Amino acid sequence: MQINVTLNGKKAAFEIDNNEFLADTLRRHGMLSIREGCNTSNCGLCTVWIDGKPVLSCSMLAIKADGKSITTIEGVQPQAEEFARILVEGGADQCGFCSPGFIMTVLAMKNELKNPTEEDIIHYLTGNLCRCTGYVGQLRAVKKYMGVN
Repeated sequence: MQINVTLNGKKAAFEIDNNEFLADTLRRHGMLSIREGCNTSNCGLCTVWIDGKPVLSCSMLAIKADGKSITTIEGVQPQAEEFARILVEGGADQCGFCSPGFIMTVLAMKNELKNPTEEDIIHYLTGNLCRCTGYVGQLRAVKKYMGVN
């Protein structure tokens, strides 16, 4: 079966199996920033935006993306690089495996929340796991990026 989507601003048509998850479809079509860690919607590595909202692509059937706009980190490169620089400068980036999903969540948060509190940020980031950093540096970087003191 075929789905028609807008991927990072460009129209695309993908042949899919009826039980295929979006993460697999996207990776098969070159979006290698989509990572799979848990395949149970618990780690956030596979985060993409569907119509501007963060979604865990490992648990969304690809058929549900038909007619939707999908954004991966490749589609928000300038913003992603800006936040990644803040992560690196703050010593909050280690192996980088979780970074694409984490960055997509942070960018969505910046688009959605105005003047968030630290508690708002922590709540929004729930579900993004990192095995390297311990989160303190990441939280510091997010607060700096969001303009939170």
